Parts: sequence; structure tokens; C-alpha cells
Amino acid sequence: MKIYPVILSGGSGTRLWPLSRAVLPKQLLPLVTDKTMLQETALRVTSLPNRRAGDSGLAGFEVMPPLVVCGNEHRFMVAEQLREIGLPPLGILLEPVGRNTAPAVAVAAQYLLAIDPQALMLVLPADHVITDVAAFHQAIAEAALLAADGALATFGIVPTAPETGYGYIRSGAPVSPGAVGCKVERFVEKPDLATAQSFLAAGNYFWNSGMFMFRAERYLGELGQFQPAMLAACETAVRDGYRDLDFCRLEEKAFAACPSDSIDYAVMEHTAHAVVLPAAIGWSDVGSWSALWEVQAGDANGNVVRGDVYLDGVRNCLVRAERRMVAVLGVQDLIVVETDDAILVAHKDQVQRVKQVVDHLKQAGRSEHVQHRKVYRPWGSYEGIDIGERFQVKRITVNPGGKLSLQMHHHRAEHWVVVSGTAQVTCGEKVTLLTENESTYIPIGMTHRLENPGKLPLHLIEVQSGSYLGEDDIVRLEDVYQRA
Repeated sequence: MKIYPVILSGGSGTRLWPLSRAVLPKQLLPLVTDKTMLQETALRVTSLPNRRAGDSGLAGFEVMPPLVVCGNEHRFMVAEQLREIGLPPLGILLEPVGRNTAPAVAVAAQYLLAIDPQALMLVLPADHVITDVAAFHQAIAEAALLAADGALATFGIVPTAPETGYGYIRSGAPVSPGAVGCKVERFVEKPDLATAQSFLAAGNYFWNSGMFMFRAERYLGELGQFQPAMLAACETAVRDGYRDLDFCRLEEKAFAACPSDSIDYAVMEHTAHAVVLPAAIGWSDVGSWSALWEVQAGDANGNVVRGDVYLDGVRNCLVRAERRMVAVLGVQDLIVVETDDAILVAHKDQVQRVKQVVDHLKQAGRSEHVQHRKVYRPWGSYEGIDIGERFQVKRITVNPGGKLSLQMHHHRAEHWVVVSGTAQVTCGEKVTLLTENESTYIPIGMTHRLENPGKLPLHLIEVQSGSYLGEDDIVRLEDVYQRA
């Protein structure tokens, strides 16, 4: 058997604000280790050793490179993060709009069937923490046997507490005598505390992890039975999709017309082939700042700290400093998160109210929920340093070989000063090379381009001046990244 990991890397980034933003959601952030959650997910599953038939009494299988499903705005960051860990994906499918997990898995299944009619899919969200990787690998091997026989297997997390923030799965009888997997009796919505306590005492309820394994053709067959309109829209979106550099774009109109629903509601609650595999793997979906505190090892006082932080008389807190020094004195059970443009201070039992802050920012027409001051682009990044009436200052980094679009601006002029590296500057018909401490001027309306022809990153300071300084004042005439 060939196992094809399918990593779902959607999400808009609200529950872990201010670190997580719409254009930089939590799966693209290094929250627990020095690698991002997407990178950890990809490495965790691709480190699963291939098995020969008969090893440990389980079927033989081969693990293939991952297939990633993500939004259009995250495509270059996803590709770059996989490149950083030396893991080229099988493909990257781009959703023009979010339509929840059932359509995302459907388009992945159709993509895989064109490669392998016997494809066995391992569906994984990109933003989960799993601390017992060996147990996770064992659970995958066991689920592969069930899925190969036609089951739609889901991983039920063995509960360690009466958690009210997760949905539950009630298991029934084993699928066969001595089997690890059990038939699914029903899916249960997030319970209140008393109900969650009764689930824990019963012993046959598991947290719903949102991870699945099944044959691609089996999933599509079940989806067609219960959600034929969804299947038809996904088939059209894949059939009429097209290549864009290293990405596969789904046909926009067909996918936008697709009904939005989760795998649970669309398929798993209706199919007669649902099987739950109990898994004690140290799992968390890191759905809040308090959950992130729980999954990390703290100091002797229970504090989880990252960055330039000073603590005195502090207990059971999470303090994260991204840019500045943060001092915390004489408190307990707090979440303190500092970023370049926002600071969050919350009691650990109030972190679910972070969403209200994001809603406020949206209603006020602000941008702190959308992006950080540092914005990533396929060629590198830029960061706002200062802004005032008719001027703006940015720090720009261009990766080796990176090339901005050939462009012009109607309302602003630009001054560029090279801090380090080599810049190749096109200004009208003139092309020049600039090195450290050299500068150039781009007049309003002048066609221009910035490139890094060197082997080291190019760092420069850009000073914009003019009547309008918005990012939408860019007319792209030519772009190697094929952006509009």
C-alpha cells in the first residue's frame, strides 16, 4: 500500500492573535519548537518508516511525499517552508475560497486518484501538536489496515480530562474480534462540563481529532451518496483546474459554488463504514493560548517563556516576547504576548475571548488582525519601520535570486539605500548594480524592478513619498511569480 499524507493548511488565524494573523495563521508559525507547525506536521508523518508486509503483524506500506491543500494567499509561504526542511511536496492545491474540510479532502482525493487508483489517504490538519510520535506512527499503521478494507477511519484521542472544548466520538463494538478499531456509534458536539465528566467516566468516548485515513475512491463514493452537489462541484474544480508555477489552482467558479461543510457533517456522521481508532499520542489542536501553555514544558514555577523576558514572583504564566523586552511581576495564570504592533494580556481562563478582539479590529477597519508589520512575499519580505503624512519607511529583504515584479506607481516616488548585499536595479531603460551604502531614486510613474543577483540576502531601506502610499498603487507589468 502507498500512504499519501494530505495536509490541510487552511485557517484564518484568530484564536492565537496577536501572533496569528489572517495572512500568517498558526500553522505557519513556530509555536512550540523552532519549526513551524506545518513543518512539524510534514516531518512527523514523512518520518514514518516504511514497513514490509508482516512487520509487527501489520500490512506493508510506503509513505509518499505530502499533498498540501492551502489558500491562495499562503501558497508561497507553504512552498518555502517545505523547501526549508528539504521536503518537496507531491503537490500544493490552492483553494480560491475556504469551503471547510469535506471539499478540501474531496479535491485532494480526486488529485490522488489520477496518480494512484488505490491511493490511501492520511488526512492531517497542519496545526496540531503530537508529542508521542512513535505511538502516532503505530496508530497510522493500524489505521492503514482498517482503511485498506474499506473503512473510513478516524483517530479518536484517548481523553485525559473532561474537556469541553472538543467534540467527542462514542465508540461501539470492535470491528472484529481482537481488533483495535471500533465502530462509530455517534459523533457528539462539544459538551458542558458535567456531560464531559460522564464521557470520561464511561470510557468509550474519545476526543474528535479531525484526522482520518481512508481510500480516496471510498471517500468520494460516500461523498457522492450523501453530498452529490459537493462532489460534482469538486470534480469540476479539479478537472478544470490549471497549473500555476509549482501549484495546482482549482477552477475558481466551480469551487466557490461548492457547499461548505466538514467531513464529520458531510460524510462521517452518515456513513456505515466509520471506524474509530483509539490513540493516546499526546495530541492537542492548540486552539487557544492556554492550550499552548499546557503542551509546553514550563520552568520550576510553571511558566512558559519565549523571547527577551524577565519574571519576578510569577507562576503558571505564558509570556512570549517577539520584538521587545517584556517584564512581568507578581502575577499568576496570565497570558502575555508581545508582537511588533499589538500586545495581549489575558487571564488563562479568558483566552476564548480573543476572538472578540479580532471582531473589534475588523469592525473598526484596522489591520492588526490581517498581517504583521513584517509581510512575506515570494521574493522575500518587507517591514514597516515608520509612517507619517506623505512618507513611509520600510526595511526590505530580497532572497538570493529573488526578483520583484517590473512595476510602476502613480502616486509615489521611492528612494532605495542598500544596507548589505547586491541590488540590480532597473529604472526605465537603465540597469545598474548597487552595493552597500549606495542608493538610487525611482521617480513617480517610472517603470522599475529590484533584483538580488547575489548569493546572500539583499537588505535595503526604502523611503516612499507621495500623496498615496497604499500597496494597491502597484501596476505590475511583468512578474515571474504570476501575480495579478
